[in-house]
Amino acid sequence: MAKKRENIKMKSTESNFYYYTEKNKTKTPERIELKKHDPTLKKHVVFKETK
Repeated sequence: MAKKRENIKMKSTESNFYYYTEKNKTKTPERIELKKHDPTLKKHVVFKETK
């Protein structure tokens, strides 16, 4: 049986900073977009899921 949670990499839309997290594939099959803090820019920006 496969894992329900998958490790994902989230890239900032304004810089080259990445967050690594995991998500439940069965509940959210679409790609995630979250607003998180980017330490290189020192502000909140949108992060998009990449593979």
